[in-house]
Amino acid sequence: MDEIKNNEVIICGELASDFAYSHTVCEKNYYTADLIVSRFSKRQDIIPLVISERLVNIYEDYRGRRAKIIGQFQSHNLQMRNKTHLKLSVFVEDIHFENELSEFVDSNDIILDGFICKQPKFRITPLGREIVDVMLAVNRSYGNKSDYIPCIAWEREARYISQFDVGTQIRVKGRIQSREYIKKLSQTECEKRIAYEVSISRVERKRESA
Repeated sequence: MDEIKNNEVIICGELASDFAYSHTVCEKNYYTADLIVSRFSKRQDIIPLVISERLVNIYEDYRGRRAKIIGQFQSHNLQMRNKTHLKLSVFVEDIHFENELSEFVDSNDIILDGFICKQPKFRITPLGREIVDVMLAVNRSYGNKSDYIPCIAWEREARYISQFDVGTQIRVKGRIQSREYIKKLSQTECEKRIAYEVSISRVERKRESA
């Protein structure tokens, strides 16, 4: 794309679910589905999608079909058990399906340009790897809203990001990854959940204009 965006996702993978109704905005119905994207390591990321009924036939069975998705990684607050949770998904702006004339290799690319909104948390894993967690606030180009995107970086990039203060503007490149974890709800109750974050491969600090 010629236009430089501050939130751009391009992913290719396999649709793993039917489209389920999500919500209606301005008389447009939106649906959710999951896209499976394989890594080089053969592990898979399950990436949630939000898509307008105007882009697909929601009554058609797309499960197992390969698709290329162009969109944005967006967040919104979800109320669960009287607590607010951050829900992340790819808002689909365009979708193309693989056919006899085109073959899509699994890919997972994201670019974000945003502001650090929480102090980065630097730590060292039990295996000695350096890692940093950082939350980015990325302004949308419409609606006067921001998306809050959790990101993670390793080693050199982790050390670099750990030096930044809240309010620093950075541009990152990486991939969207999913991971399962067990959430303890009470002494006797646990729940399996999936967390999403951006795994950063490159980071650039944006300089303030004079």
